[in-house]
Amino acid sequence: MSDMQFANNYRDLSNSTGVDAGFQFEFCCERCNDRWRTHFKPYRSAQASGWLQKGASMFGGLLGNAGSVVDSLAQAGWHTARDEAFTEAVAAGKTHFNRCGNCHDYVCNQCFDSASGLCFNCAPNIQVKITQARAQGEASAASDKANAEGQLRGGRHDVSQTKQLVCTACRAETHGAKFCPECGHRTAQQMTCRSCSTMLQPGTKFCTECGERQT
Repeated sequence: MSDMQFANNYRDLSNSTGVDAGFQFEFCCERCNDRWRTHFKPYRSAQASGWLQKGASMFGGLLGNAGSVVDSLAQAGWHTARDEAFTEAVAAGKTHFNRCGNCHDYVCNQCFDSASGLCFNCAPNIQVKITQARAQGEASAASDKANAEGQLRGGRHDVSQTKQLVCTACRAETHGAKFCPECGHRTAQQMTCRSCSTMLQPGTKFCTECGERQT
């Protein structure tokens, strides 16, 4: 059915009962997801039933029976009225959306190249792609430069010493500091022999393994 071309691209906001009964549909762009909503179209039969039901709650009796009859008639005609309202909504939606000649998605005017009859997913805007590629190139080059700078800085760190990362007194994280940031306890900063790489206690003047002077 041609009237159902938006079948996967809309939300039915209609309400079949009560004083606010009526029809309304929301369509969306399948590229940017921007939405367009039809004007609310009242469903008078169900609204009349809703008012009668309200009256029945106040006065009862005859109004209640009349409300039930009107409601039954309104619900019986709901589907036909809804289909008519949806057909009108689709026709109105087509004036706000464009169908891509390649992927057949419905997109808004901002996402459609009218010269080619294609959406910008199928026919990207050249200037946008140029700007995007330039920004990606700048980010890539900056990342490479930052990586090189990080390696340079990393080369300056002393990686030969094994540092205590958790305080032995209060168990707080020290992040390699000489004193615990939580309790002030001095942490053990082991060092590595410059000659044989044996782990030594801080302040050791001569390696206990090879005798190499450390200070």
